[in-house]
Amino acid sequence: MPHDVQELVDRIQETLRQEKIEGWLFYNFRGSNVFATRILDLPPHLTQTRRYYYLIPAKGTPRKLVHNIEQYNLDHLPGERKVYLSWQSLEEGLAWLLNGMSSVAMEYSPRNAIPYVSNVDAGTVELIRGTGVNIVSSANLVQYFEARWDHEQTKDNERTATHLRQIVDLAFGFIKQRINAGTDTTEYDVQQFMLSEFRKRGIVTQSDPNCSVNANSANPHYEPTKEIHSPVRKGDFVLIDLWAKTDKPRSVYADITWTGYVGEKVPEEYTKVFEVVKGGRDAALNMVRTAFAGEKEVCGYQVDDAARRFISEKGYGEYFIHRTGHSIGEEIHGNGANMDNLETRDERKLIPGTSFSIEPGIYLPRKFGIRSEIDVVISTSGEVIVTGSPMQEILIPILA
Repeated sequence: MPHDVQELVDRIQETLRQEKIEGWLFYNFRGSNVFATRILDLPPHLTQTRRYYYLIPAKGTPRKLVHNIEQYNLDHLPGERKVYLSWQSLEEGLAWLLNGMSSVAMEYSPRNAIPYVSNVDAGTVELIRGTGVNIVSSANLVQYFEARWDHEQTKDNERTATHLRQIVDLAFGFIKQRINAGTDTTEYDVQQFMLSEFRKRGIVTQSDPNCSVNANSANPHYEPTKEIHSPVRKGDFVLIDLWAKTDKPRSVYADITWTGYVGEKVPEEYTKVFEVVKGGRDAALNMVRTAFAGEKEVCGYQVDDAARRFISEKGYGEYFIHRTGHSIGEEIHGNGANMDNLETRDERKLIPGTSFSIEPGIYLPRKFGIRSEIDVVISTSGEVIVTGSPMQEILIPILA
């Protein structure tokens, strides 16, 4: 058994004790639980067509229950093994596996409140409960082993965030140069310019960055294509949203949004809304900073509340139509806590070593939408860091 696998189990057991959870029961069937596959580091060559269970108790020896024709699949993991064949022997095996446990954590979320982590089907939940064992959510546990960055990932993210922040200025400069030269320019042209900068800097993205003007910016998920796009002209409002990571294994994303006006002076209708969005962003950031400075627990839904409360008090609550932020990792939407009390009530704690966006927005239908997105990293020591600084403090007059 590799040393690092035993080290993984030791860390899981330590985390279980910290969280006051009796044990973590990993279940998988034909790849239904991606967290089980990744956290347990199953070898990629394995054939997985039958159910398996792996119990890591907070104290003591792990136990595994595997099917006869795939009985060696968990051999890289420590613990006692029992092999089942029939459905009756599966149920007998579960009684053995869970003996002495009163509750276990699984990839389950009560009422599917956090669907991102709810990978165990209802029938399996019934089966486990039928043994007399209660099931609690592993949502916070998953964060510790899916969302935390190591030192190399953190440093890599700092470099990528710096690239994105520079590309923002270059993209606005690209618009200014073309408008002043009288060159026809489109959202797609700006997008392709940003992608050319990605290639120069060795950063990649799972989907293309966004440039949207005027009413298009009121659609939070609008993205121009070669076939569908709008022109960028003097007097237009512009939103650019860009996300990327270094082109190498295990790199993590950075993700920011800035807004500007194609003119020398920004009209008041835009600055008024921008100030409200910025205020919501800063209210959320200040809540996180205050909590960690005071060593107090803070959850994703509370950060969303802080931003949403500010924006609602200014009269724009109905136009803030998405969560305040998302977890960031090797995927642009990571597997840690989201800043959300709208689409879900995310009760996962913010923990050191993780990153997330804060990106409130106000979207006025058929007019324009303003979003200000920053990335926050919680260092292993609990320091709250905004990457890709400086943050946007004014709406940019692009032709000034």
